[in-house]
Amino acid sequence: MTATTRTLGAPRRGGRLGLGWIFGPPALLFVAFFAVPIAALAWRAGSSGELTANLTSPSVLDALRLSALTSTIVLVAAVLAGTPLAYLLARRDFPGKMALDLLIDLPIVLPPTVAGVALLVALGRRGVAGQLLDRWGVDVAFTTTAVVLAQLFVSAPFYIRTAKAGFESVEPVYEGVASTLGASPLRTFFRVTLPLAWPSLVAGAILCWARALSELGATLIFAGNFEGRTRTMPLAIINAFDSGKSIDVPIALSVILVAAAAVLLVLLRVLARGAGRGRP
Repeated sequence: MTATTRTLGAPRRGGRLGLGWIFGPPALLFVAFFAVPIAALAWRAGSSGELTANLTSPSVLDALRLSALTSTIVLVAAVLAGTPLAYLLARRDFPGKMALDLLIDLPIVLPPTVAGVALLVALGRRGVAGQLLDRWGVDVAFTTTAVVLAQLFVSAPFYIRTAKAGFESVEPVYEGVASTLGASPLRTFFRVTLPLAWPSLVAGAILCWARALSELGATLIFAGNFEGRTRTMPLAIINAFDSGKSIDVPIALSVILVAAAAVLLVLLRVLARGAGRGRP
């Protein structure tokens, strides 16, 4: 038995317990806290028969397709625009940096309904910027674009915050060595900084995508609940509750969303791991 095994799992001499015996019971209770509701949801949906009935429902498929599409668009936008911002926050000092940090954190702690109201006031037809857009014939609110913007507003900060921590974990000395060898700042970023911060960027991307997929409050207020246009899966579940149907219908829709999210999360992790292995 190795020293590591003794420390983590097996009792030591003299009756002292390792950390595995001390931390194991509360850890298992917390795992059960997450696992039991998901298992109960799946069991109820399977036993009611509604799961099979809703798997091929056109409205459910439309909502699932819209959720996957908008969440993916949000992820791409957050990575493309959020990565430079995260790097600047991690590596540069500039006037207003603390205020910008606070601004990015605000959507994380704000209730989603407040985010929806803010977007409506800013980009709605009578909003601050919406009036100008309306003159150009551009209507944002209560469209699929509004869904993307609502999801981006509440989910992009998760990516930016995690990516910033990843860039901060990279020792500047590595970038300095690359610079002394003649590498340009952009080449240093892509060949040195980005690969070293890659795990944090992947974690941030997963958090961002998952938050966008589960977004409800901001989407409902800013984009509405229109089938085929703005009704994502969370809104479809709320609509099933409000329609007065049996509770088995929203339960079935919830299981479909959980399964789709799990599959897409696994796929995202596999793709990210493959991309990471391909980097130097």
